[in-house]
Amino acid sequence: MRDEESGNRLGSYLRARRELVSPAQAGLPPGGNRRVPGLRREEVALLAGISPDYYLRLERGRDTNPSPQVLESLARVLQLDDIERTYLLGLTAARPRAPRRKRPEHVPARLHELLAHLQIPAFVEGRAFDVLASNAMALALSPRLRPGENRLRSLFLDPEEQAFQRDWTKAAADFVAALRTTIGDDTDNPRFVELVGELALSSQPFRTLWARHDVRRLDGGTATVNHPVVGELRLHRDKLPVDDVILVVYYPDKDSDSDEKLRLLTALAQSGSAGAAHDGRTDAPHPKAP
Repeated sequence: MRDEESGNRLGSYLRARRELVSPAQAGLPPGGNRRVPGLRREEVALLAGISPDYYLRLERGRDTNPSPQVLESLARVLQLDDIERTYLLGLTAARPRAPRRKRPEHVPARLHELLAHLQIPAFVEGRAFDVLASNAMALALSPRLRPGENRLRSLFLDPEEQAFQRDWTKAAADFVAALRTTIGDDTDNPRFVELVGELALSSQPFRTLWARHDVRRLDGGTATVNHPVVGELRLHRDKLPVDDVILVVYYPDKDSDSDEKLRLLTALAQSGSAGAAHDGRTDAPHPKAP
């Protein structure tokens, strides 16, 4: 999290995003002998209607409180979507810092009861994708959904999880962008610092994705996974906030091939494999790097 630690989050974000916009995308001739990927600083300034010197001050952290109008112009030039634009507007010095969480993440008792009754894969995760509780079906879907695991860590460091994801590249990009969105300005949170530091040291793909400064929400969606027992499963995902944690559920289309396979998985989990399922009654501590 070097850019966050340096205090120049706005400049780091502007630099990362301009490197992702090609001259052609911005309506400029490609030209020759370009030494940088994407747009040059002076090109961004010209298209945004500000002076090159002022843009340079923004990117180098010499001016950390530009007007909303300037940021809106930069968002337009950098072709940011609504989530990215909101993130950019939140990077200025004028934004009040969110109150820090004083207590550890805790799974409410009613969520434990709900997990026990659900007949679809369901689990509870924290802000850093730590699995805090899970039901038997979640463990039948993936043993990496047991309490104490971290979903982002599994995605980048566990070969079984990488094989499990039908489109690992998209899943990895989505998770990293969602983590950056979740972190926001909570850059000194020890859990975030620990997780990002571990993955940055251990995974080149993570370092590459983290440097892009992508931001997006990872709420609803559809994922296709390769289950080692029942084969390919196409599952919808919903994430429901409950107090300070997130309830995540996976479910197939009714009467689909994946629905039939999930019912088979349920039967297997309730028979010989049931003993391996975690009952989800204990909150798990945040995992530590080995």
